[in-house]
Amino acid sequence: MSREDGDVKGGLVTDERRDHLQTLERGLAVMGAFAGRGPQLSLGELAELTGLGKPIVRRIVLTLERLGYARATGGRFALTPKVLALGYAYLSSVRLTDVARPLMEELTDKLGVGTALAALDGKEIVYIDRILRGRVASINLAAGTRLPAHATSMGHVLLAYAAPADTEAALGNGPLPALTEWTLTDPAALRDRLAIIRDRGWDAVDQELEIGRRSAAAPVFDGDKRAIAALALSCGTLECSMNQLTGEYLPPLQATARAISEALGAGLRGG
Repeated sequence: MSREDGDVKGGLVTDERRDHLQTLERGLAVMGAFAGRGPQLSLGELAELTGLGKPIVRRIVLTLERLGYARATGGRFALTPKVLALGYAYLSSVRLTDVARPLMEELTDKLGVGTALAALDGKEIVYIDRILRGRVASINLAAGTRLPAHATSMGHVLLAYAAPADTEAALGNGPLPALTEWTLTDPAALRDRLAIIRDRGWDAVDQELEIGRRSAAAPVFDGDKRAIAALALSCGTLECSMNQLTGEYLPPLQATARAISEALGAGLRGG
């Protein structure tokens, strides 16, 4: 029996170690070593921080790299945004939705339009929560639903505030899929739009995802000033014009996004 499967005393596995997987413990230790010390660390630095031997650290980081949780650059290693996916389930089910849901309900009741919260995962956004009142949506967008980031206001906002490497990986060089005739498919044009979004702090789309639907979105920040989600509202083209969307609905949307961010600790740290 491997010692990673438990400690052996007199040929028996002790109760304390019976269900303990040392390899997992070491892998989590390596990932945790980046906290507050990254973004890039060498094998030697990781070994010193974790107390593990360099051969063990090397096997762990190479495994993380193969799984997409780490990347190597010139002998140094960094975690990738895929690591965030490990925390999305908790984030979406507990802290973020606990804070956001009552504020989203208030916004929906005030404006009479649906609101939604989503996070970025690669080239897609993932719905974390959605509030509707009295209207049947044309498409089912329950929590867990994925949509292409390049065709949504939430996706545009999240791509605008993502790490440059993640934005480039999502956009690529070739034409992006067209969902409607108004979908922005040129990566270069979308990059220009993302720069505008970073400057003004919001985005609105007019039938780029679905014919007959408009939406606007604003970023939600955490205590580390990361855009961990986007808050959006949507309406039918017969319900509101783009002028109404950006003139009447956008200010309270932004105020709600700020309120959620502040409740998550944004703005509490200097810098």
